[in-house]
Amino acid sequence: MDLWVIVPAYNEAAGIEATLRALAAQDDRGFTLLVVDNASTDGTAEVVRRHGVQVIREPRKGTGAASDTGVRHAVAHGATHVARTDADCLPRADWVRNIRRAFGDGLEMVGGRLVPRTDEFPLRFWERRLIPFVIDVAAAFGRFRPGNRDPLHKGPYVMMPGCNLAITAELYERAGGFPRTAIEEVHEDRALVNRVRKVTAAYGSRRDVVVYGSVRRLRAYGLAGTLAWYADHRYRPDVVDIR
Repeated sequence: MDLWVIVPAYNEAAGIEATLRALAAQDDRGFTLLVVDNASTDGTAEVVRRHGVQVIREPRKGTGAASDTGVRHAVAHGATHVARTDADCLPRADWVRNIRRAFGDGLEMVGGRLVPRTDEFPLRFWERRLIPFVIDVAAAFGRFRPGNRDPLHKGPYVMMPGCNLAITAELYERAGGFPRTAIEEVHEDRALVNRVRKVTAAYGSRRDVVVYGSVRRLRAYGLAGTLAWYADHRYRPDVVDIR
C-alpha cells in the first residue's frame, strides 16, 4: 500500500501548522503528505514548505478542484490509496493506522467520525453536546434525501465528510473522482460518495477513524445557517471562506 494524504488549503497560513503537527504525530507515519495550495494570498505555501512538506498549486478555486488535483497528482506518482483531510482539521493520532486497517478489511472507500475541535474556541456546553448529535442526525437524514436515492446505487448512502475520507486510487479513477467545483457550488464529498455508490458497495464509515473539525463555520453562520448551508446551500452567506 502506497498511501498519500492530501490537504487542500486556501489562506490557511495562520492555522495549518496545527494540522501539519497532527499529521506529523500519527503513530503510523507510512504515508506521503501533499498540500494543495488553492491560490492562497497569505503565504500558506511558505508555511507548509517550512515544515518540509510538498506543496503543489491549483489556481482554480474550490475544494473539489483542489482535492481532485491533489489526488490525481498522488496517483500519477504511485499512490495506491489516498486519504484526505482539511487544513483546519486535526486527525487523531491513530487516524492513518485505522484507515489502513479499514482498507485491509476489504473496504475501497473509508469515512469516519467528525468531532468538534476544542482548541480553537472555548466550546459552550450545548456545542459539545449538540454538534455530534447534529452530525449523526444529518447522516441519518442523508439516507432519505432524494438526491441520494438512485436505483443504480449499489449500497446505502453513508455520509463521509471531505475532511475525513480515504479511497483506493483504482476506485477514485473508476468513479470519476471529486467534481472540480467550488465549495459554494457542490458538496464535493457527497458527490464523490454518490459516484462511488454507482460502481461498488465496498465502502463504509468507521467509528475509530476520527478527525477533529473546526467550529468556525458554526460560529460565523450560527446553528440554523450552518444546517441550511449543508442542506444543499439553502443558506448563502456573503462570505463563504470563513477564516
